[in-house]
Amino acid sequence: MTTAIRANSILPAHREDIELHTADGLTLVGELARPLDRDPVATLVCLHPLPTHGGMMDSHVFRKAAWRLPALAGIAVLRFNTRGTSSVRGTSEGEFSAAVDEKYDVAAAIEYAEFADLPDIWLVGWSFGTDLTLMHGHDPAVRGAILLSPPLRFSEPAHLDVWAGSGKPLTAIIPEFDDYLRPAEAAERFAAVPHAEVVPVPGGKHLWVGDAETVLDEIVHRVAPDVPVPLPRTWDGPIEQGDMNAYADRTVAAFADVEVPKPLA
Repeated sequence: MTTAIRANSILPAHREDIELHTADGLTLVGELARPLDRDPVATLVCLHPLPTHGGMMDSHVFRKAAWRLPALAGIAVLRFNTRGTSSVRGTSEGEFSAAVDEKYDVAAAIEYAEFADLPDIWLVGWSFGTDLTLMHGHDPAVRGAILLSPPLRFSEPAHLDVWAGSGKPLTAIIPEFDDYLRPAEAAERFAAVPHAEVVPVPGGKHLWVGDAETVLDEIVHRVAPDVPVPLPRTWDGPIEQGDMNAYADRTVAAFADVEVPKPLA
């Protein structure tokens, strides 16, 4: 029976709860989702938005990536909570460090993917996660990086210089109506990385509400170019439904009065 893929649709995959262990002694909680019937063709390591403003491993684009991409594209998806961050999966040890000590979190995730023999590791950062990607994600094991709604808040020009010198693929997917960095300014800022690709998304906003399918198509097109996009919007096979109520307290409105943190001096 063919079923439309909706926001809460969970397609078949091998999913396992994992723990990451950082060099400074913390345990982080996460999940690895892999194709059920084949080896993965590529791997996404997902770095989530600001945990002080509701960001977590279950932020909707990453949740949908884990629920869909193993089945639709043969891609493994590793997502986790950075230090001090909570979700349905649990709470990672430690405290939010404004992109400083999170360098250990990024390294632990990459190391896990390496030891699990996952192929073609790509970092996918979203908002705060893009700063972590730029600042701490330039690792020999990383094939390239994709940035969703990069605010360039914590990262500095020197971090872009590192990516410029590496030649590793770097794609910035920019919503037309982003709250922090819109396409024209993004083109200027990312000009520091001559090979960087800036992809404007007409009508898009920072949180990608209503545009998750577009974002997933853009990601798959780059990390698994042999997979046709747009991805299917229907599924002919078993399908489960996720509990959307678990994320009701992570809405933007719930953090409207919370000050956005600045880089540590």
